[in-house]
Amino acid sequence: MSGTPGFAAFASQRFLVVGGSSGIGLATARLAATHGAKVSVAGRNPDRAAEAAASIGADTEYAAFDMIDEAAVEVFFAERSPFDHIVVTAAAIRSAPVRELPLDTARATFASKFWGPYIVARFARLTDAGSLTLVSGAAARRPRAGRAPVAAASAAIEALTRVLAAEFAPVRVNCVAPGLVDTPMLRAARGANAPAPQVPMARAARPEEIAFQILACAANPYMTGSIVDVDGGLATTG
Repeated sequence: MSGTPGFAAFASQRFLVVGGSSGIGLATARLAATHGAKVSVAGRNPDRAAEAAASIGADTEYAAFDMIDEAAVEVFFAERSPFDHIVVTAAAIRSAPVRELPLDTARATFASKFWGPYIVARFARLTDAGSLTLVSGAAARRPRAGRAPVAAASAAIEALTRVLAAEFAPVRVNCVAPGLVDTPMLRAARGANAPAPQVPMARAARPEEIAFQILACAANPYMTGSIVDVDGGLATTG
């Protein structure tokens, strides 16, 4: 990238979104495509990945793999040219109090939220001017009861971001930390009549608002090792 930073730099660049089948990932893939990027979406479910790709555009590629499957991730990248930008939004998470959440479920949540992005980073092939953007969550620094594996994994992702920024340079590595985001997963967890979040914005974020910040991290050629909160002002609350 050169000149004034902006999304126009994405034109014809190769953009991979792991977790691009729904929610924040799908919004990110769509926004990147809007700015001319050649987008690939990856997810665990091949039908959902194909449906997401079709909704973005006819030239959108898709792939299906589980990002905690080391061999599958290695093969995926080995068979492809380096990407200009990679975003990892995927995570299969479950929450409950420590004494109620089965240990296997807690381990699976941590594995999906932390080890999945770690494995993607390990095998990712990126151009020297490229970027890797991870997603943590407000729970990393504002943990709540019943969210132990998610909070721990989110904090670990933020530490990993700074380590990778040092190891991968000149490739840039950043992290976006959303608060509540209005996704099907959140609506299923909170129910239709859930009260508004107790933050200054008094609502959950739209996936497109998080996607915008993800692309901003990818577009800024002097940004690396940064953790960006997009939480509706949660940090200002007591």
